Amino acid sequence: MASAPVASPRLCLSGPTASGKSAVALCLAARLGGEIISADSMQVYRGLDLGTAKPAAADRARIAHHLLDVVGLEEAFNAARWLDLARAALDDIHGRDRIAIVCGGTGLYFRALLRGLDPTPTPDPILRAELERRPLPELLGELAERDPAEFATIDRTNPRRVIRALEVIRLTGRPFSAQKTGAPGASPPLVPGVVVLRRDPADLRQRIERRVDRMFREGLVDETRELLELGLEENRTALQALGYRQVVEHLRGHRDLGSTIALVKQKTWQFARRQMTWWRSWPALWMDVAADEPADVTAAAIEQIWRRALGQ
Repeated sequence: MASAPVASPRLCLSGPTASGKSAVALCLAARLGGEIISADSMQVYRGLDLGTAKPAAADRARIAHHLLDVVGLEEAFNAARWLDLARAALDDIHGRDRIAIVCGGTGLYFRALLRGLDPTPTPDPILRAELERRPLPELLGELAERDPAEFATIDRTNPRRVIRALEVIRLTGRPFSAQKTGAPGASPPLVPGVVVLRRDPADLRQRIERRVDRMFREGLVDETRELLELGLEENRTALQALGYRQVVEHLRGHRDLGSTIALVKQKTWQFARRQMTWWRSWPALWMDVAADEPADVTAAAIEQIWRRALGQ
């Protein structure tokens, strides 16, 4: 039986990476007397700071943030654990008559929050080991044959996700896509749903490139080098975080720094496009943001929509 969705988290804000959602969430929290719950699958890890664009210490001191720096690299983390922590944070925030603003780019977390999590089989170590020995093109071929719908939307450069999809398919005999909560036909999300920021593609790509340049300028290579000493390569989930895997490859001599920066920009742009594709399957509320629009202007528009949705 699927886990039940939680009561309305009051305000959910998402969008592709570098769309400006964190800045808008800060403005919303200031306007509404709110606190921010991070819905980012990589910001839960301590030490993954620059590459995940984790909120600055000054912003976290000004506005309370939840579900950042939850685990170390030696620990496993998944959507079910995030949901448990998010529920506790929501209860705490609402219990103090504050407004909870759930903000991040991990669609799975929003789906878990608003629609609950469907149970999936526990990992099978023998099957998992067999799948991990096979090359990625073979795995993708099997996925395309057995579950075309999942193949069309999955991150095909992420072996971990491809292996998990095939593992579930083999263990259950059913398509992985049909077992996801929030698949077509599921009940709509709770009002007021999720506001998704949308930018012109040229603007978004330029913002991504500026962000990646800033991350490297501020020390992403050094941060990654330190994380390797803490076990980054042993945590297959954390190693998938954009930027870190590419920098590890650079440190191992696979490519020079300039090529690494260019690759991170390319991978980030591809990831942003997949995020937008994911949200198009939801009845989300899209908020178009102009290239020169201040975050507080966007926040004011969202506040207006949110208050109308709540009948205020």
